[in-house]
Amino acid sequence: MHHCDHRLATAPALALLVPVPRHPHAAGHRPAPREPATTPARCRRDGRAGAAFRLTTAALAALALAGCASFSQDGGFGTVDQLAHERIGHSPSYQRTAQQADAARERVAEILKQPLSADNAVEVALLNKRELQARYAELGIAEADLVRAGRLANPSFRFGRLAGNGALEIDRSVLFDVLGLFTMPLARQVEQGRFEQAQLQAAYDTVDAAAAARTAFFEAVAARQLLGYHGQVLQAAEASDELARRMVAAGNFSRLDQMREQSFHADATAQFARARQQALAAREQLVRALGLSGEQLDFRLPERLPDLPSAATEPRDAEQTAMERRLDVLMARRATEATARALGLTRATRFVNVLHAGYQNKSASGEARSNGYEIELELPLFDFGSARTARAEAIYMQALNRTEAVAVNARSQVRESYAAYRSAYDLARHYRDEVVPLRRRISEENLLRYNGMLVSVFDLLADSKDQIAGVVGAVESLRDYWIAETRLQTALAAGAPPTAASAAAADPARIADNGALAAH
Repeated sequence: MHHCDHRLATAPALALLVPVPRHPHAAGHRPAPREPATTPARCRRDGRAGAAFRLTTAALAALALAGCASFSQDGGFGTVDQLAHERIGHSPSYQRTAQQADAARERVAEILKQPLSADNAVEVALLNKRELQARYAELGIAEADLVRAGRLANPSFRFGRLAGNGALEIDRSVLFDVLGLFTMPLARQVEQGRFEQAQLQAAYDTVDAAAAARTAFFEAVAARQLLGYHGQVLQAAEASDELARRMVAAGNFSRLDQMREQSFHADATAQFARARQQALAAREQLVRALGLSGEQLDFRLPERLPDLPSAATEPRDAEQTAMERRLDVLMARRATEATARALGLTRATRFVNVLHAGYQNKSASGEARSNGYEIELELPLFDFGSARTARAEAIYMQALNRTEAVAVNARSQVRESYAAYRSAYDLARHYRDEVVPLRRRISEENLLRYNGMLVSVFDLLADSKDQIAGVVGAVESLRDYWIAETRLQTALAAGAPPTAASAAAADPARIADNGALAAH
C-alpha cells in the first residue's frame, strides 16, 4: 500500500510527501507482477526511487564535505604576524597557552631591567598589553564562524503518534538542509572574507598599539627631561631669592629688585609643580600604553630624548605607498568584496530560502509500513525576496562609497602627516642649529663678564631666565618631531581607525541575513 500525506508543515513552508515503493521482500508483502518497461507507472516509480537515491547521495556527500572543515594550526595569526612585522619591524605575540603567557612575562621583566628605549617600549606593549590579546581572540571567533560555514546544519528528526478507536499511527522523518548544501560554497566565501577582515583588523590593532607606545614613550621622556630642567631653574630661583633677601637686609639692594627675584622664584615654583604633574601624567599614560602593573611599574626612562637625525626622511610616492600598504584601505577593499559575495548569496536564495529534504516512514495498526521522502520548501507567495535583494544592493553601494571615501581620506592624511613631519623636523633643526647654540654663546659671554667683575650675579641669573624659553622650546620641538615621525609611519602603514558606523555598514552579515547563511 502506498501512502501520501498532504498535511501542511509549519508556516510558511509546505511539506510534500512523495511515496516510494516498499522493498519487495518486506514482511507481509508480495512482489508485484512485472510490468512492461514502457508503462507510465513503472517510469514514475523508477523516477521516484532515483530521486530518493539522489537525495540520500547528496546528504552523504554533504556529511563528507562537512568533515573537511577544520581549524588551522595557528588560528590565522601567521598572516597577522607578517602584516605587522612588515610595518613596524616587530612581531606580535598571541598567547593562547599558559606557557606562552609566562614566557612573555619573563621577556618583559628582562627588558624592564634596563632603561627603556622606543623600540623596547613597542616590544613590551606587544607582549604585555591585554587589550591586544582580547583583539587577537577575535580571530578565533571569526575562524569558528568560517569552520561552521563549511559544515552542513544538523539534520532534524520528527516523530508523530496518533491513537484512537483501537488504531495506532506513527510518523517518523529525518530532514536535511538541502539549500544549505547548495549555498555552502558561497556562504563559506562570505565567512572567509570576514576571517580575512579579522586578520587585517588584528594587524591594524597591532600597528596602532605600537604607535601608541612610541608616542607615549616620547611624551614621557620629554616630560621627564623638562621636569629636570625646571628643577634646575627652581634651584637657581631659590638661590637668587635668598641672596636678594640678604642684600636687602644689608642695605645693598633695592626693595623693587628684591621683589623681582621673589616673583621669579614664585613663577619657577609654579612651573616646577606643573612640570611634575605633567611628568606623572605622561608616565601613567606610558604605563597604560604598555599594559604595566605591579612590580613592572618600577621601570626607568632615559635622561633625554634621542638626538635629531642628520636628515629628514623623504618617502617616495607616499600616496601610492599608502594605497598599497595602509591597513584601513585594505580592510575597506576586503569589506566591499565580502559585501559583494554576500549580495550574490542573497540573490541566489531570493525565491527559495528554505529547502529541506529527508526520509520518512509511516506505520499504522493492521497495515504494512509505508516509506517515502519529504521535501519542505518556502513558497514565495507574499515575499518574493525583492526587499531583501534591494537592501543588499543598497548596503553594497554604501560599502563601495565608503571604500572610496577611505581612499580619499588616506591620501589626505598622508599629505597632512608628511607636512607636519617636515615642519616638526625643520623647527627642531632650527632650535638645534640656531637657538640653542646662540643661547649657549650668550651664557658663555656673560660668564666671562661675570668673572671679570663686569656684571653682577643678578645679571647672570637674568640671563638664565632668558634661556628658559629656548631650552623648553628645544625639548618640545624635539619631542614633536619624534611624535610626528611616528604618526607619519602610522599614516603610511595603518591609517585612521574605522568608525563604528562604517564598520557596521561593511559587515557582510548585514546582507547575508537569510536562512541559508544563518544555518551556518
